Amino acid sequence: MANSKQIVELKEILINRKELIINNIRDSRDSIDSLKNSECKDDYDYAEISSDSFKEGIIANQQVKELSEIEDAIKSIEKGTYGVCEMCDESIAIGRLRAKPFAKFCTPCREIYESER
Repeated sequence: MANSKQIVELKEILINRKELIINNIRDSRDSIDSLKNSECKDDYDYAEISSDSFKEGIIANQQVKELSEIEDAIKSIEKGTYGVCEMCDESIAIGRLRAKPFAKFCTPCREIYESER
């Protein structure tokens, strides 16, 4: 399990990532709005704008999901439950938390969770 110093470091990483994602989501939405207001001269322009808009939307949706997971991780730090697997209640390895600071599951439980999805 992560010690208090590691948790402070991971919280800082989570907060920085949260700010970055919020800015990215805002930029993506601005980009989508800009694309929607673009003039289409022909079918090629329309296809390109539609494709770009679709990609921006997918990226923004994924970042909204990650933002939610980050906010949940920050709340769990505040509650004192950070770093505990939601499936088996065992500690999540510090290496996993460093790789994915908003991890909800230890590695074995994550594999079970993904295989059941």
